[in-house]
Amino acid sequence: MDAEQSTHFDRRMLEALVCPETHTVLSYDAERHELVSKAAGLAFPIRNGIPIMLISEARSLDD
Repeated sequence: MDAEQSTHFDRRMLEALVCPETHTVLSYDAERHELVSKAAGLAFPIRNGIPIMLISEARSLDD
């Protein structure tokens, strides 16, 4: 596990975050260290414990 993945993510933060595209709730994928918006079909990375909520940085779930 690298340093980026070992950084703890505060799951309570998830309650305050919504998808920037659809404004729907996100789910946390602990294995991939991402916040997932099923409504938008996007996964937002978490880097060093910080969610990157930019659509341009998101991974398409179709990948």
